[in-house]
Amino acid sequence: MKKTLLEKFYKYISIDTQADPTSETFPSTKKQFDLANVLVEELKELGLKDAHIDENCYVMATLPSNIDKEVPVIGFLSHVDTAPDMSGKDIKPQIVEDYDGEDILLNKEKDMYLRVSDFPELKKYVGQTIITTDGTTLLGADDKAGIAEIMTAIEHLVNNPDIKHGTIKIGFTPDEEIGKGVDHFDVKKFGAQYAYTLDGGEVGELEFENFNAAYARVKVQGRNVHPGMAKYKMINSIIVGSEFNDMLPVFDRPEYTDHYEGFFHLIKFDGTVEESTLQYIIRDHDRKLFEERKKLIQDVAAFMNKKHGEGTITIEMKDQYYNMREKVEPVYHIVEIAEQAMIDLGIKPNIKPIRGGTDGSRLSYMGLPCPNIFAGGHNFHGKYEFIPLESMEKSTQVILKIIELYAKK
Repeated sequence: MKKTLLEKFYKYISIDTQADPTSETFPSTKKQFDLANVLVEELKELGLKDAHIDENCYVMATLPSNIDKEVPVIGFLSHVDTAPDMSGKDIKPQIVEDYDGEDILLNKEKDMYLRVSDFPELKKYVGQTIITTDGTTLLGADDKAGIAEIMTAIEHLVNNPDIKHGTIKIGFTPDEEIGKGVDHFDVKKFGAQYAYTLDGGEVGELEFENFNAAYARVKVQGRNVHPGMAKYKMINSIIVGSEFNDMLPVFDRPEYTDHYEGFFHLIKFDGTVEESTLQYIIRDHDRKLFEERKKLIQDVAAFMNKKHGEGTITIEMKDQYYNMREKVEPVYHIVEIAEQAMIDLGIKPNIKPIRGGTDGSRLSYMGLPCPNIFAGGHNFHGKYEFIPLESMEKSTQVILKIIELYAKK
């Protein structure tokens, strides 16, 4: 299984599928079709005759049931795109076999290391096989590890027809990294009763609740006057924008929060004296606190307009997704089945909230309850991303065990 996982993972990360948040197309980049088409061909070769890709880059396929009783139709999903934060082109993975617990050299020329002092979780993987970047790109384990795990599990079922299973649905989506992954996903067409995303971190992670999320664009209108004649006339939008940001709670930022604590995250600040724009993401697990955070942004804007003049601050705000817990709790047995699968495999389940979002959070509100399962990676979206091969193997085993438990229901 390890050999199959490694071959598939290397193949998938060799295909550049970086998403583009500035694009107005769907998917945001046409190159995501390159991987999607490869996956369709692989699924067809495995005998999944209905495997196809639509105009929106959604891949869907069905592994028919091989048992004579009715069991729930379950689905497994991952996303094909990689994050826009860093290049996913020309990835040169490095493999460290029988890891010795010491710092890992990523790039000799850059004197760049994956240091245990910075990433102490490395110590958990002594003796294992670790896949890293070469220090110039991300790795793409988010979420091509999930894809490799699903594809390996399906291949295993096809090659071992004696393993009993119900109908299994497979789905691969684009643009998850920019929050648009299921904008056009047809839940009814997909045909699953329940599903699981393979998009989590280290071994044991099992998540059925996530942030409520909103995006805010704050526009600051200043007044540019020659600095030699600016007294009591100039309004520097950069200064006003900085003042706006300073009025938000300092310790409600990502760098000061964890677990269930929400935040305001300033992700971009562009400006001139005349005009500036601040872009925020707003997050909280608690819906009431989430609404209060959005109101605080608006209250600060109102105060600033009163101080600097009406129209100085304008806000565009949009909800992005909501906490899936509300939709998963009524069918909590789907979490319990995943938990039992891990226990049966000797994996300690780590049920915790996602400090982010997945396609599953939106799918849950679209009528497809969809918890999230670990895919095994660490340090997503950057040069320090790595994944142990053994973690990918365990994730694949969890998929197979979940399928087995449903078949026994």
